[in-house]
Amino acid sequence: MPDSDPLTSAAKTLHDHWQAGTKLSALPEAQRPRDRKSGYAVQAAMQPYTSGQVFGWKIAATSAAGQKHINVDGPLAGRLLAERVIADGGACPLGNNLMRVAEMEFAFRMAADLPPRAAPYTQDDVMGCVDTLHPAIEIPDSRYHDFTKVGLAQLVADNACAHRFVLGPAAPEGWRAVDLAAHPVRAFVNEEVAGEGSGSVVLGDPRIALTWLVNELSCHQMTLRAGEVVTTGTCVKPVAIEAGETISGDFGPLGRVAVTIKS
Repeated sequence: MPDSDPLTSAAKTLHDHWQAGTKLSALPEAQRPRDRKSGYAVQAAMQPYTSGQVFGWKIAATSAAGQKHINVDGPLAGRLLAERVIADGGACPLGNNLMRVAEMEFAFRMAADLPPRAAPYTQDDVMGCVDTLHPAIEIPDSRYHDFTKVGLAQLVADNACAHRFVLGPAAPEGWRAVDLAAHPVRAFVNEEVAGEGSGSVVLGDPRIALTWLVNELSCHQMTLRAGEVVTTGTCVKPVAIEAGETISGDFGPLGRVAVTIKS
């Protein structure tokens, strides 16, 4: 019997497609969220269907180009599911992934909870609660056949196109003194340079993006918790991937991260 709560039903629909590797054109009309708030409610309702805790959060559409590509007017937050996290140097199944791209990202692991509050968090507030910085690779996907047409609310419900995630080792001590906006990042496919960029692509600075995420969660009465990881958006134009390739991100003295794509 279908769940009587339409948002819970939407969560099950999306998770069932995620598990099966199948796609849908859009959520059924009766299950469709209408705004960010109800989109995040679908995300929350998906949690009971997963096999582990939330690993952390991702930020989608942190550049003007990314927002234009998926037809939204600002960033979106999505949950990273622990069962979809791949060890650094591990293998990522490509399966029926329609996006078929890898994104090189700065990720932060939190040292303290940041609960909802009336006053916005400042960047200093947020950075004071960060434990470690990591190089990371996100391999996004959507449960929709055409994610560019379903609209903001359904994209939020779909975990903002979260799929697979690779967390590299913690950056050496001293990373806080680095200008992350100006810091260069390179993407490699089979050791050949496939793209270059910097942290400035990510809302101007990955620290700005992290602060946005904290305030987005706070606005919707959600807590960013100690131990969770936030990946802040791609610093390099998304790199096309195929089975058999090794994808790596070179963050210079801040570290390197890699993953092998399998069929």
